[in-house]
Amino acid sequence: MATLFTIPISSTLSSPDGESPGSASGSSPAAAPPGSPTAGTQKGWNITVTQPSPKIYFINFGCPPDNRLSVSFCNALLLALDILEFKHPRGVIVTTSAIPKFYSNGLEIRQALSMKGGAYWEVLYSVWRRLLTYPMPTIALINGHAFAGGLMLAMMHDYRIQNPHRGFLCLNEIELGMPLKPPMSSIFRQKVTSPGTYRTLVLEAKRFGALESLKEGLVDGLGGVDEVLTFIEELKLLTKTESPTYGILKEEMWRETVAYLDNWEGEEKRLQRSAKRKDERMKEAKERIGNWENAAGKSKL
Repeated sequence: MATLFTIPISSTLSSPDGESPGSASGSSPAAAPPGSPTAGTQKGWNITVTQPSPKIYFINFGCPPDNRLSVSFCNALLLALDILEFKHPRGVIVTTSAIPKFYSNGLEIRQALSMKGGAYWEVLYSVWRRLLTYPMPTIALINGHAFAGGLMLAMMHDYRIQNPHRGFLCLNEIELGMPLKPPMSSIFRQKVTSPGTYRTLVLEAKRFGALESLKEGLVDGLGGVDEVLTFIEELKLLTKTESPTYGILKEEMWRETVAYLDNWEGEEKRLQRSAKRKDERMKEAKERIGNWENAAGKSKL
């Protein structure tokens, strides 16, 4: 495959004040053409864009050990998508991983908890929205495990092809004791056709192997690079990308999730109000139980 460009990813998770270098202002790392001095720096942490055939672009994640969705990773991915849209002929986008074991193992939790003012969510939701409404066909080639936020990233694509021999798809938030924020849950509600599969994903943290993923509609096919190229040809995706309304159609298709991504700050405030009401209900419930216990004790006397 011909390499088009490489974008370095900072290996620094966060500075003491909780902001990643070069990311707090929303700036992105610079892209480097093949062979330039900056290409592949940061200990090999980078996103590399290759072209196996005309107008088919592979975005290869290389953020060891497991492609966590850090701010630097998301900014690099956003930049890659921008470069492909505005500097190259329209085509088909395929994301995959240079790390055989993992497509992506989810969010960078330390950044999510430490960065001020919701800066982490702003960048994460920006890349999810970009993929969900991208004006060209997008395919996630899930070569390894895709857990939690990594599976959500894959769901933001138009299509998914899973490695038949390695990797599981899983939402394990219930095991981690973490909630699903509105856009995280919404994308599965919209794209997973079976309520039973949606329930199994969310409440049971089941690990779906390739055959089960295909059966339940989580992926559209099984295979690797060759199968993806065949998939693109069979669906004639290169002709679809010529339509000026491709991204507009997707924005309307997935308007529920798009709205949650756009209004994430308002949703956070709604969740805070809900948590406050829950605390109040808990206090009232304890008072009712206390009154009942006191009344029961007196009646025994």
